[in-house]
Amino acid sequence: MDGFIRLVRRLLIEAKVPESYIAVDKRVELPGWFRAEKKWDLVIVHERELVAAVEFKSQIGPSFGNNFNNRTEEALGSATDIWAAYREGAFKPSSRPFLGYLMLLEDCDRSRAAVKTVAPHFPVFPEFSGASYRDRYAILIEKMLRDRLYDGACFLLSQTESADTGDYVEPHPELTFSKFITPLLARVATICQP
Repeated sequence: MDGFIRLVRRLLIEAKVPESYIAVDKRVELPGWFRAEKKWDLVIVHERELVAAVEFKSQIGPSFGNNFNNRTEEALGSATDIWAAYREGAFKPSSRPFLGYLMLLEDCDRSRAAVKTVAPHFPVFPEFSGASYRDRYAILIEKMLRDRLYDGACFLLSQTESADTGDYVEPHPELTFSKFITPLLARVATICQP
């Protein structure tokens, strides 16, 4: 995942965003509404204006079930918290910042296998019936985009053997790296020119 963070940082710098505006590893805490602060993976601040915050997440097996639920709650909670903080003026004088989410999932038999749903009282939505964890991540991330919880999102698959080569697959046409990075670069280019 660090490679993707470095890639996004490099692309931002190539787009003429000064390095001093981009925070990675340090100075990535942003205030929340429901909690005091949250560490983001990449934050862009220009002249005290929050321009963008991006979360980079990954998951490998074997425990896809618990980890998927945790990642889902984390992604929804982070977006809900930062948008509430924005609404309440935490980032004044910032205009609406770009919020991004990049997910890298291990591509293996277990992540591709259909997952049983448990619905003792009410039926699950039909898109979840017979869906694998790979499918569930695509559903989650697409829904987060459509509900405008995130402004850009990317869903990538990679096999563990590809760790050294960096090879990955983009399983969903709306959740490609290009469709994630292009609006981010456009957003920061309009604000962060030195």
